[in-house]
Amino acid sequence: MELLEKLRILADSAKYDVACTSSGSERQGQPGKIGNTVNAGLCHTFTADGRCVSLLKVLLTNICAYDCKYCVNRRSNDLPRAAFTPRELARLTIEFYRRNYIEGLFLSSAVLKNPDYTMEQMIHALELLRGEYGFNGYIHAKTIPGADPALVQRLGLLADRLSVNIELPSETSLNLLCPDKGRKAIFRPMGQIARTAQENRQELQLYRGAPKFAPAGQSTQMIVGATPESDYQILNLTQELYKKYQLKRVFFSAYIPVVEDSRLPAADTKPPLLREHRLYQADWLLRYYDFQAEEILDRENPNFNPYLDPKCNWAVNHYHLFPVDVNKAPFEMLLRVPGIGPKSARRIRTARRQQTLDWEGLRRLGVVLKRAQYFITCKGYAGPHSPRREMVVRSLLDPKAFGYGSYQTSLFEDPSGLLGAAPQVQQLAEEGMAPALAAKTVEEEAVKCLAEKL
Repeated sequence: MELLEKLRILADSAKYDVACTSSGSERQGQPGKIGNTVNAGLCHTFTADGRCVSLLKVLLTNICAYDCKYCVNRRSNDLPRAAFTPRELARLTIEFYRRNYIEGLFLSSAVLKNPDYTMEQMIHALELLRGEYGFNGYIHAKTIPGADPALVQRLGLLADRLSVNIELPSETSLNLLCPDKGRKAIFRPMGQIARTAQENRQELQLYRGAPKFAPAGQSTQMIVGATPESDYQILNLTQELYKKYQLKRVFFSAYIPVVEDSRLPAADTKPPLLREHRLYQADWLLRYYDFQAEEILDRENPNFNPYLDPKCNWAVNHYHLFPVDVNKAPFEMLLRVPGIGPKSARRIRTARRQQTLDWEGLRRLGVVLKRAQYFITCKGYAGPHSPRREMVVRSLLDPKAFGYGSYQTSLFEDPSGLLGAAPQVQQLAEEGMAPALAAKTVEEEAVKCLAEKL
């Protein structure tokens, strides 16, 4: 098989791994410009300083000995199969790099023969890249669950980042859909990578010339929507993974029906993309906003509000804590105000040491006032509708009160939402006469409501 045909097959087989952002772009070289790009296998990742770099995202092989029911590459699925030799993969990567197509490699693989054999092939390819070809660029490698710990150690000395896909949120689902995998096979290398990375950091403090083990840390991926676990269960597992294994990132992948199986959602089921989006928003709250999983969801409310992002939903349900004075509130409370992120919270903390902040000052600091105005006060200004603010916010944020149906928007996600439709609608909401919105847009129904009421 031609090398380009192998690349087409194995890049396509890697597209369901979401530990980076696929580009899917193709541009030919142009006079006066440097480099070009092809859509087969190229993806983007971001460095710590914010730069976006292109990676070759590909599988070593899609020939798999396992039969995971949700996986497009499972052994019982009928699709074109291919495999790179370690030399082919190393040469392909370095030639792409020399042509300025890519800046690094994202390497995963199906299980060829067994986990140990697959890992040996991956390690051989990376040894050729690092040694013979002198490649010093970024490499993200997927660890194969069940492989020998010595192979995990060797792979970590060659790659910048390692990842072990947890795949499904519970052991029950894993046993049902992945009979060839087990919980221990997944969590054992996770624990090994976390311990070895910590030991390596201590070693590097004593001897700077020591070899680095996975200096960019480790990550994992979970499939969402293939099994019945709630958002509450997924979020709690995510929090435990961060605490126990010091993961850099947990990625969520909305399940896309690619194979027929009675244990999986029907093939015509739409991927739960909104649910994936909410999980990423909640993950951000865990990592950067000092939230705990049990604050975002609980057993009584185990799933996300489809109309409100998790932070706004928390703020509305804890409105007794608001409004807060931005000139006096502690930093931890500023982080919980919708419309104030970590960067703007730090700016507020610094600026208020020198002056008393007003509305315009907050705007200049980057606060999103169309969200924050209902939860803050500053320099004597109590925000819109201060006497009955809580009722206004709750009525406007409750989609059931307005009959939004499938119209997934809110005051916080749509700047031209109900509050922006007409001042009279605000008054009607304050008086408890929330209209039943059934028109295509909020604005159209607002006009209709005003015509009936006035």
